[in-house]
Amino acid sequence: MKKEVIAMLLAGGQGSRLGELTRKNAKPAVTFGGKYKIIDFSMSNCINSGIDTVGVLTQYQPLLLNKHIGIGIPWDLDRRSGGVTVLTPHLKGESGEWFTGTANAIFQHMAYIDSYNPEYILVISGDHVYKMDYSPMINFHKKNNADATIGVMQVSYEEAKSFGTLVCDENFKINLFEEKPPEPKSTLVSMGVYVFTWSVLKDALIKDHTIHADSDFGKHIIPNLLDEKCDLYAFTFDSYWKDVGTIDSYFSANMDLIKTIPDFNLYETFWSIYTDGDNYAPSYCSTESDVRSSLISEGCEIEGTIHNSVLSPGVLVESGAIVRDSIIMKNCVIKKGSFVEGCILDEGVIVGEGARLGLGENIPSKHNPKVYYSGITVIGENTTIPPNITVGKNCVISGATTPEDYKSGLLDSGEYLIKEEVAP
Repeated sequence: MKKEVIAMLLAGGQGSRLGELTRKNAKPAVTFGGKYKIIDFSMSNCINSGIDTVGVLTQYQPLLLNKHIGIGIPWDLDRRSGGVTVLTPHLKGESGEWFTGTANAIFQHMAYIDSYNPEYILVISGDHVYKMDYSPMINFHKKNNADATIGVMQVSYEEAKSFGTLVCDENFKINLFEEKPPEPKSTLVSMGVYVFTWSVLKDALIKDHTIHADSDFGKHIIPNLLDEKCDLYAFTFDSYWKDVGTIDSYFSANMDLIKTIPDFNLYETFWSIYTDGDNYAPSYCSTESDVRSSLISEGCEIEGTIHNSVLSPGVLVESGAIVRDSIIMKNCVIKKGSFVEGCILDEGVIVGEGARLGLGENIPSKHNPKVYYSGITVIGENTTIPPNITVGKNCVISGATTPEDYKSGLLDSGEYLIKEEVAP
């Protein structure tokens, strides 16, 4: 079976900078935009671009992600020839081997790629939010007879320090690549979208595996190809793209969806985003509800006030409750008279009557200041906040909490409360 192009979608990362949101789930399985998972965007980009063979490489906390992907029905990837295949680390000989780098993950599944005998391979990540037709990039790769083509975009100087940066000539041929440089020579950065000529990449993977056990595209493969004088080109992308790898970027990307003119539009019919969703009833807003500039998913029941927020399916907001500037995930309950502002509530959270979340000063987190620093409070999956409790900013709460856990009914800004889960 021969395919001209197949995609390899990297979805095995832990996403530790998302803190509580990825403690139980892989980053690509985190809910985004109410009803979607982050991986839905890359999956939808593939099928919308005419790529019908996708290998999804999973590793960290894969249960929910594997269940979500299934046999690929929502993306029309349930096919006998190609379709979607979930690829995991597996036993080889007498021992197994975890994926230790982005390129190492591809190396471990070269047999899968070879079974389709492709000319080109598209390597993408499952943790970016964007809409992209990969066809022009693939055609650009062919036209230049390139060995590798990297999707790139312009960012600010400060942002460039967190990405792989490139220097190109007037024909977009890459002369220099630096991974996360402290002093970037360019603000043109890699999106983590690659097109490779498979014969070239295969040789590079085999060679680098003998040198680096943690073989990585940005650290090893791309610099090595440049050192060997291979032809690498940059393909410019000038539309919306966001790495939602931090609490702050995840929150702001969700908020981009609810602007009067959204920075990222989920309502365009010509480039749909597909997902595997449960069957919920239509949403209901009572006569006393007040909903403004918000994204409300199906199955929600709104009796209170919702401003500038994103609600996943099945959320209940009772009478007198107020939700502002927040992300509320599936099946949460916001009870009467409660107040939630600047928070992310994971699935199944219950906010007790009269509780107030997200108040106070923006004091850095004592739990993990590198993750929780922008004033956003995060409540973990299936956590219950007792009635009449006040919670500050940059707080993290998870587990079976009781009123006795909150001194004087308060959890100050920057504090955390993480309790052991009760076995079912």
